[in-house]
Amino acid sequence: MGKKYKIVYDKKNCIGGLICVDIAPEFWRMDGAVATINNQKATKDKDKEELIFDEKDLSHNLEAAEGCPVAVIKIIDLETGEQLYPKE
Repeated sequence: MGKKYKIVYDKKNCIGGLICVDIAPEFWRMDGAVATINNQKATKDKDKEELIFDEKDLSHNLEAAEGCPVAVIKIIDLETGEQLYPKE
């Protein structure tokens, strides 16, 4: 079994820049004026969304997070607890 990672998305501070949707449409879609995680396994409330994903999707999700102009997408290594993006 490969490593697992988690997206922690601060939805309330999203500005709807669409970059995450453009880069990784299999993980992101628009929900009105802001993005939402495009996966039924995501946990969601009005302010925050989270999704655990596999290592094979890490580079794609890092690219989406790095493209966000307001850095509301965090990527966390579940094994180590390290926040890969943005670096703390």
